[in-house]
Amino acid sequence: MSRNRSISDSPLYAHVDNELVPMEDATVSIRDRGFMYGDGVFETLRAYGGEVFRWKAHANRLADSASAINLEHGLSRATLKNRIDETLTANNLDEAYVKLSITRGVQPGKLNPDPTVDPTVVVQTSPLPRGGVNSNPVWDGPATLQTVKTRRIPDRALPSHAKTHNYLNGILARAELRVSDADEAVMLDTDGQLAEGATGNIFFVDGDALCTPSLDGPILPGITRSTVLDIAAEEGIPIREDSFDINTLREAEEAFVTNTTWEIRPVKTIDGIDIGRGPLTTLLQQAFQNRVEKRYYDTHREVPNEE
Repeated sequence: MSRNRSISDSPLYAHVDNELVPMEDATVSIRDRGFMYGDGVFETLRAYGGEVFRWKAHANRLADSASAINLEHGLSRATLKNRIDETLTANNLDEAYVKLSITRGVQPGKLNPDPTVDPTVVVQTSPLPRGGVNSNPVWDGPATLQTVKTRRIPDRALPSHAKTHNYLNGILARAELRVSDADEAVMLDTDGQLAEGATGNIFFVDGDALCTPSLDGPILPGITRSTVLDIAAEEGIPIREDSFDINTLREAEEAFVTNTTWEIRPVKTIDGIDIGRGPLTTLLQQAFQNRVEKRYYDTHREVPNEE
């Protein structure tokens, strides 16, 4: 039987260090390194029909993030997945946003980390609409994008593929949007080339090709990004992963941004320049919804191995 509380409802429980705790009682120590230094990693996930979308891919990225900051937390993927499932069940949610965080935990107040780790692990959720075919997106309409002055941190300074608690780079980019009231910041790298949004990857259409900045730059390897590339390959759509300047994006025939909660969000304007919603974006949206519907809602499906 389907379960899902209203999206206006607040979650009832969080999962904190292997214990389900009422949200109003969920706390972590002020000496936790995630709080003091941003010394932790996280994943934003989405549940469809009670199952986490592409758990294996998220678990792989989480492991890569932990390795990038030398965080040996000692928790198995099965353990982490079980805590997510317990949190969804406790909150009576099938359709949900999920955030899984792992920090280096409480250690002496010094910058260099102890090799012995007692990690802090937190899972929190909130309701989302049903996904799949004929679903209602979480966004109100096509996105407005604004190029910002804040640059993406180069990979040699902070591993770009690691999703860490140190999110100040994206926060500063989003803070610049207060002037324009845009939905998403467009960030460039230190060479002035197109990188990504503060919270998502950027795609655009140039000629017959679907274009997106290459992971050779300071780009987070988004899970939805990789899904879109898979769909495009299946549909025979030419793909260009490359380095692009901002004018190429501004002159695009169509564009969209991707992340776990937005899925595929069409772009309306870039720096005030109109970008019409095009047929390729619509095709990819429909293909994405069909994939979700078949994998998570089709009662007669043969469930494949988790991606």
